[in-house]
Amino acid sequence: MGIYEELEWRGLIKDVSSPEIRELLNKGGLTFYIGTDPTGDSLHIGHFSSFLISRRLKDAGHNPILLVGGGTGLIGDPKPEAERPMITKEEVEHNINCLKAQAEKIFGFEVVNNYDWLKDISYIDMLRDTGKYFNIPYMLNKDIIRRRLDQGITYTEFSYMLLQAYDFYHLYKEKNCIMQVAGQDQWGNITSGIELIRRKLGKEAYGFTMPLLTKSDGSKFGKTNGKAIWLDINKTSAYEMYQFFINSEDDKVIDYLKFLTFLSREEIEKLEVSNREEPHLRLAHKALAREVITFLHGEEAYKSAVRIAEVFFGGDIRELSFEELKEGTADLEKHTLEDGTPLINALVAVGACKSNREARDLIKGSSISVNGVKVNDMNFVLKKEDAFHEELTILRKGKKFYYAVSF
Repeated sequence: MGIYEELEWRGLIKDVSSPEIRELLNKGGLTFYIGTDPTGDSLHIGHFSSFLISRRLKDAGHNPILLVGGGTGLIGDPKPEAERPMITKEEVEHNINCLKAQAEKIFGFEVVNNYDWLKDISYIDMLRDTGKYFNIPYMLNKDIIRRRLDQGITYTEFSYMLLQAYDFYHLYKEKNCIMQVAGQDQWGNITSGIELIRRKLGKEAYGFTMPLLTKSDGSKFGKTNGKAIWLDINKTSAYEMYQFFINSEDDKVIDYLKFLTFLSREEIEKLEVSNREEPHLRLAHKALAREVITFLHGEEAYKSAVRIAEVFFGGDIRELSFEELKEGTADLEKHTLEDGTPLINALVAVGACKSNREARDLIKGSSISVNGVKVNDMNFVLKKEDAFHEELTILRKGKKFYYAVSF
């Protein structure tokens, strides 16, 4: 099975500009690029599948280039629903440096910044040498542009297409980069670049897109409790990522395995049978978490995440280090109480119980633990001196519900 057929089996090919792409990808040796604008200082899990395609192509003998849009990032790619907020030049520069270091470390790609060539082009030169190749009806027919017309789109956003097309033209001319790879929402920009290269150079360029990774309801994959799942371990810990993947939807987890891992077809099909016939084992979910976390952060980070999960859902939290405790409670709402708050009042204050009576019943029934120790004393009070590092007190109701308290 060639790389094109593998990508096709994994569901990673949406649109292709030419049937020749199958042969080009299977043959190897071509230079292609994938781009991202520096809207943040880390890539997130939504980027990951796109960048993994580039890694798959690299492993198949192709040469990937990552374009970080220091120039286009100052403009903003039009979104389907609203204009992107402008970010400062200082923020863009900071984000570029972070993304460049991250991409080089994780994926090993060559990284270029389109600001390096866009900054020297005058407005008149852009209109004369690039704008004249763009027909307005052609631009209006692009999906994102068409969807924004009713609510309005600024000239700045409308012009973004010219800049991205120019990027493709520049990389084609300077680095013999003949293909662009992107998410399906970038199809209009890809074809604009192909057309510009054809008109200015008389050469053929290529592109293909991949489907956006989504949840069952069609919403974007990659957030938990409204928070993005970042590839930077300092923004999303290995444990948070582990919990995110373990709790993936059963009917989507096989798709995620195809998109986000290097597991073979045989391995994934075996996990698909397990997911269907013995879903309680969650083998597919565990494999997904293992493969992604190990790839991004290494085996030790993955093992630590598993250890934290196993302790929090069936062990003694006193076995964990303070750093592991903080990692395990990072996603919990933090409640600040007064030193010496009675446990009964604390349970109501953090939302574990609706009333003091319910709190008493749970304490009496040995359903409440404080810092890993079951409490049956109705007069028990929470003290700062008893907290982990005098900083963190962890309440548990039953086996699954945790509450983080500080004083």
